Amino acid sequence: MLEQIQCVVPAGDICGEGAVWHPDQNALYWTDINRFLVHRFDAASRATSTWIFREPVTAVNLTTDAEILLLVMGSQIALWSPRAHPALETIYRLAVAPEMRFNDAKVDPRGSLWAGTMRNNVGLQGEEKTVAFSDGVLYRVDPDGAASEWKREIGISNTLAWSPNRKKFYFGDSPANVIYRFDYDAGAGTISGEDILLAGYPQGLPDGSTIDAQGFLWNARYGGRCVIRIAPNGQVDRVVSLPTANPTTCAFGGHDLRTLYITSARSADQLSGSVFSMEVEVGGLPDHRFRLLPATGTSGGS
Repeated sequence: MLEQIQCVVPAGDICGEGAVWHPDQNALYWTDINRFLVHRFDAASRATSTWIFREPVTAVNLTTDAEILLLVMGSQIALWSPRAHPALETIYRLAVAPEMRFNDAKVDPRGSLWAGTMRNNVGLQGEEKTVAFSDGVLYRVDPDGAASEWKREIGISNTLAWSPNRKKFYFGDSPANVIYRFDYDAGAGTISGEDILLAGYPQGLPDGSTIDAQGFLWNARYGGRCVIRIAPNGQVDRVVSLPTANPTTCAFGGHDLRTLYITSARSADQLSGSVFSMEVEVGGLPDHRFRLLPATGTSGGS
């Protein structure tokens, strides 16, 4: 496997996060939480476009309409189209905001969104606040806006991924330095049988993740200057060093899903806050898409 790391977008993000590959657009979307931004990197032209919002955006997900994206924001989950910006159609509002906010979030094989919360450490102007990380909750938000709770007492919600056979679900708590493994029922969209995939790994803390076609979890290690590839049995298969201290998440992209894109947060390194890429031998899987209901559009207000 080649481990040649390239800086593809020197974005200068304070906290780059929430990346997703859009195959219909041949583009990578990601966010800068503290600057309330969504970025789009066009892989063909290598140009980057940026949109600004009124609150933090923590993750971007695809929907069953290629023109509409699902944005996870500090206080809400909303549908958005770059063409209609800044219009949003809110699907779900977080009742405990602004004390709590959403963080990492991904769509499951059924087309529902799983989103975790954390104590809100982002101020009204994007400044970082000191908080005691506690009381996070893992939610499942269905296409009709109904929400259910699946795990409580989380420090910082990070890492959401499903195994290729759709039988396992992975979820991380950063301050606890744990990535959990659950049984996943693809028919019912439920999780059970909490177990530990990896705990106490010494290089950094678990941030965002993605999964490859062999079922190995790629995990960004915040503070650890690396991404690691974790086997389904919990063994660390590879460690890829990075030129920045705080990688935040990763996503497979490119026409064959063999380009691993890695976002990062600010540190003392020159290239901190950039998006990096590397070519891999085992590619990823297409991201699941949030299932839009027939009447869904982007005409609603935020």
